Amino acid sequence: MSPQTLILWDVDRTLLYVGEMDRAVYRAAFLDVVGRLPTRLPERGTGRTMPLAVRELLAANDVPAQDVDEAAESIVRLLPPLLLAQKPALRSDGQLMPGAQDALEAVQAHPELVPTVVTGNLQESAAIKLAAFDLDGLVDLSVGGYASDDPHRPALVAVAQRRAGTKHNARFSRANTVIIGDSLEDVRTGAEGGAKVIAVASGTTSAEQLAAAGADRVLDNLQDQSALLAAIEALTGRDR
Repeated sequence: MSPQTLILWDVDRTLLYVGEMDRAVYRAAFLDVVGRLPTRLPERGTGRTMPLAVRELLAANDVPAQDVDEAAESIVRLLPPLLLAQKPALRSDGQLMPGAQDALEAVQAHPELVPTVVTGNLQESAAIKLAAFDLDGLVDLSVGGYASDDPHRPALVAVAQRRAGTKHNARFSRANTVIIGDSLEDVRTGAEGGAKVIAVASGTTSAEQLAAAGADRVLDNLQDQSALLAAIEALTGRDR
């Protein structure tokens, strides 16, 4: 039987949190490319894609407009190797979000669910973060949607649906695709990109804000795996 539901996990603050490491990597890449330290860094917990965050970083630190395109490309190329160099610190300085591993295992174990990611991270960066917490084996990274595919996050839903559909000989649409994420950007990604959204109030956005933004279901955390699976079932109309 082909899988019936595509599960698109967000990474940061949904599954794991790397503390100040992302900002440290932005700072180091900016210094390498621009030649000085930035005085302003990207906001935390917004869910925006890395390429867009980099462009905002450059603009906020008075890089001339005519230099932004080239500088942004250079910084984006530097982000994964700089992050990889800090891989041991990702685990020691970061944290696994409550219930994340058990939730990933519960979804992976279900024969009708295809777990992957849709994230504002570049593909290589997402893989580095997940591997640092031993989570990379619980999602199929080959069928995910990443900022390296498109800086417009809602477009990544279709990327993942197409990849997963090809691999599993199935058709994935809004009716059988679910995003699990913590930010308003995750909610927008589902609404505009074509997926239902289970929002988890584990980041910087409250449950009330996530509900008001249009999340289809809101959970306080991922610690109740039965509640998570029930929410997936309710949104996709499947009987187990």
